[in-house]
Amino acid sequence: MKDPRDIILAPVVSEKSYALIEQGVYTFKVHPSASKPEISDAVKAIWGVDVVQVNTLNRKGKVMRGRKSNRTGSKPDSKRALVKLAAGHEIPLFEN
Repeated sequence: MKDPRDIILAPVVSEKSYALIEQGVYTFKVHPSASKPEISDAVKAIWGVDVVQVNTLNRKGKVMRGRKSNRTGSKPDSKRALVKLAAGHEIPLFEN
């Protein structure tokens, strides 16, 4: 089994993700090859919460163009997971 910390890379910090936290849905950047059952097991192992549902989305990296040269490159692709927790469970991500 993979290490759970290698599957869950980082939480997503945005206004939309904070609005979803109030509904019990947490957003994470995950490893591109991680599957939904692996993500669910990793969240359970790290925080000890019950996961109801996992949705994933693959985001294509933006194509960027250099200023002086006309060469193009791209930012890396990323994968995100929206993890819905059971009622009464929460993850203390940004607690003071």
